[in-house]
Amino acid sequence: MADPTSDSFYSGALARISYVMIALAGIATPALWLRYGWRLAAGFACGSIIAYFNFHWLEQVVNRFAERVTQSSRPQSAKGIVLRFLARYVLMAVGAYVIFTVSRASLSGLLAGLFLPVAAIVCEAAYEAYVALARGI
Repeated sequence: MADPTSDSFYSGALARISYVMIALAGIATPALWLRYGWRLAAGFACGSIIAYFNFHWLEQVVNRFAERVTQSSRPQSAKGIVLRFLARYVLMAVGAYVIFTVSRASLSGLLAGLFLPVAAIVCEAAYEAYVALARGI
């Protein structure tokens, strides 16, 4: 038997991850600027933006693929799904190329920014563990 309280809590995980990504980028970018300079901070900001859009595009691709697999009433184009999936990697490659040609220091920031979803997911996992232990969900 599924608990409606836990279902509603866990169904909000993607939204919480998005908010944490924005918060982490908003906190880390100025801190990096003050500590390491504008080039690294600009690279991190670009990486964070790419990672944020990449996260949401991946969510859309997975949802559309799941709809296609479950044979929903509205058929999805396989070409559209594949193009969106590949567009994520093209965007990352273009961003890395532009940053690399401008400044190699910015490339380190870009790569750090691309790991923003990982940090947000770790924060979400810690929050879910806390809630599970504290509230018994």
